[in-house]
Amino acid sequence: MTVSARHGHLDDQTQAALREKAEGLLKYFERLVSVAVVVDLHQDHAHNVKVEITATAGHKHEFVATEANGDVVAAFGLAQDKIKQQIKHYKEKLHDHRRDPSHNDAGGK
Repeated sequence: MTVSARHGHLDDQTQAALREKAEGLLKYFERLVSVAVVVDLHQDHAHNVKVEITATAGHKHEFVATEANGDVVAAFGLAQDKIKQQIKHYKEKLHDHRRDPSHNDAGGK
C-alpha cells in the first residue's frame, strides 16, 4: 500500500486514513498484490483535487480509477467505489468463465 502526493504534501493523518481505506479493498479481492494511491493536490478551476487509485492483482490485471472532489477523502471514496465495481465485474467474469461448460469439457458436451 502506497500513498503519495503530487504538487504538495499530505499530512500524516490523511495519509494514514487513505492507507487504511485502501487496505479495505483487500476484503473485496484477496488477490490484490499492490494498491497505490496518488493524490494530485493541484486544484482545478472548481477547486477540486484529483485522486487516482491503481490496484494490481495477480496475473498482471490492473484496476484504475480517478476521481476529483474538493475534499481528498471524498475523492478517494468515489474512486474506491469505482475500483470496487471493477473488481466485482472482474470476479463475476472469472466465476462465469469457470462455470462455462465449453471451457471445462474438451468435447463440448
